[in-house]
Amino acid sequence: MDHMDPKSMQPGETPGLLAKANTGSMKGRFKLENKKYYRKNVELFLLLDKIKLWPARNGILHGILEVEKQGNSAVITTHCGKTFRIYNSRNSRAARWLRNKWVVEPCKDCKVPQWKLDKYSKTYFSQHYGSDLQSKEKQ
Repeated sequence: MDHMDPKSMQPGETPGLLAKANTGSMKGRFKLENKKYYRKNVELFLLLDKIKLWPARNGILHGILEVEKQGNSAVITTHCGKTFRIYNSRNSRAARWLRNKWVVEPCKDCKVPQWKLDKYSKTYFSQHYGSDLQSKEKQ
């Protein structure tokens, strides 16, 4: 005789999130999110290379087309044709705005895709946990 778990719908199935997701009535309710964790004080150039988004001072989020590094500074070209000269600072306004997600809306001219905005919304920054993006710089 099979063991019947009182919290499960199927005999021998373990209770919990996966057991509830496999039942017919709860199908599609529980989705596992792909959360990305990065260190809080990662260098700005490495972060921009990874997420390809730039927060402007007026609260608009631009999509990055190209990052041309020139020593400790870089020239960013967005999809809408604007260029910015930035410096590699972990405490800069742009780095703080990206970490704290203080942007208002995406740029209409850059046409940032919805999947990129969803991926950015699932990105978290932590002091002691996550990727520091240093391995990308060493290659």
